Amino acid sequence: MNSPSTPPSPPPSPSPAGSSYPAPSDAFARQAPVRLWEDGFAVDPHSYYEALRAQGPVGWAELGPGILAYVVTDRRAALDLLHDNETWSRDPRPWEATVSEDSPILGMLRWRPNTLFADGATHIRYRQTLLDAFGMVEPHDLRERVHHAVDVLVSRVGPAGRADLVTEFARPLMSLIFNDLFGMPESASDLLHESLGKLMEGGERSLEGEAEYGRYVLDLIARKTAERGDDLTSWLLDHPLGLSPDEVTWQVFLSLGAGHEPTSNLVSNALSRILGNPAYYHTLTSGSRPVMDAVMEVLRYETPLDNYGVHYARESLSFHGVWVRAAVPVVVSYGALAHFAERDGGGHHPHDASHLSWSAGEHACPVKQHTLLIATEAIERLTQWLPDLSPRLPRDRLTWRPGPFHRSLTALPVRFTPLLPDIEQERTLRITRARVPGSEHPGAEHPGSDHSRAEHP
Repeated sequence: MNSPSTPPSPPPSPSPAGSSYPAPSDAFARQAPVRLWEDGFAVDPHSYYEALRAQGPVGWAELGPGILAYVVTDRRAALDLLHDNETWSRDPRPWEATVSEDSPILGMLRWRPNTLFADGATHIRYRQTLLDAFGMVEPHDLRERVHHAVDVLVSRVGPAGRADLVTEFARPLMSLIFNDLFGMPESASDLLHESLGKLMEGGERSLEGEAEYGRYVLDLIARKTAERGDDLTSWLLDHPLGLSPDEVTWQVFLSLGAGHEPTSNLVSNALSRILGNPAYYHTLTSGSRPVMDAVMEVLRYETPLDNYGVHYARESLSFHGVWVRAAVPVVVSYGALAHFAERDGGGHHPHDASHLSWSAGEHACPVKQHTLLIATEAIERLTQWLPDLSPRLPRDRLTWRPGPFHRSLTALPVRFTPLLPDIEQERTLRITRARVPGSEHPGAEHPGSDHSRAEHP
């Protein structure tokens, strides 16, 4: 493993084989880049963020071997970028033309006709279709879908008295929920989370994962084109703004993946923090502390999507003391912002929404309330079924999936009193749920509060 504080010398030429990637032309870009694709980044991302911050508010990194990028690690610089749509574009095509087609990170960054990679009126049109479609998912309906998915998974692992809350809960949970929302059968769940996992890691299996996930989405679109249903895909196909079949395909490709992976990581990261602190876990299971506190703690200090706010300068310019060249990725590092927020303190209220995990500006997450509802309801339901969950490893011995884009556990092994499903236990669970105080948590971002409904985009 290479130490991020003393990175290796850069290769003689910064141009990856088979590309026309522009050579650095300024003193900053001739610094050795911090390699976010190394295995060591997953083990200790904070060291890498410290190395980036040592370069200033904008650092110089590699997202993959030979794939150079600027990385914003300063909050003020991040906000300046996220709120300036005249200077910055989300369209990666000028950069994409310089990158080899077999690049392991291209699957995450290549242009597609959807809201993530669009600017201006096109972005507004795409975003409105997502807002309208997700706006048709009522909170009580989403809550029931989450409860059903949790119950299915608990019935599978309950009798064993032990489970991995990543591979046997958080990831398959999101597949069950999002398959249901988008109109795919539960039988497709494994394919969904396995293909997205490969794609997100940005390694040698990334292109394989992109192809598998692409086939999943095409199958979904074909099913819904042939027969509509009460689901997000059908609503997008029939939206009055008249998306083309290709546009619907890529909207689904984006929104399904963006819903699954970050929310899965949000749940597992929150559970790891909760279980790593027995006193904290007791306050949650007793109802004296809301699950929302743990979820917000993760969003602020251990954000599920570390480095994915990718922009491109429309023209080369000076930005916070760095000469930024056009057609080179500029990544807003939400992970670095979270690290420095935790390192430097700040005394945030548990429900303070000053973190940037949702991004900011016109490209801020359009469905954050749905995400919060899924995460909080999933954790509450799980801990009501299994109130004596205990970790089998201390938190500092947990391992993390590789990749420059996410903060994602490989496993979260736990033990609990074996649960033998029967009618009496289901009745007991429902009574317990009705008696738990604080099941509706006040606060700026609680998905069931009046205030949060007022903030819904």
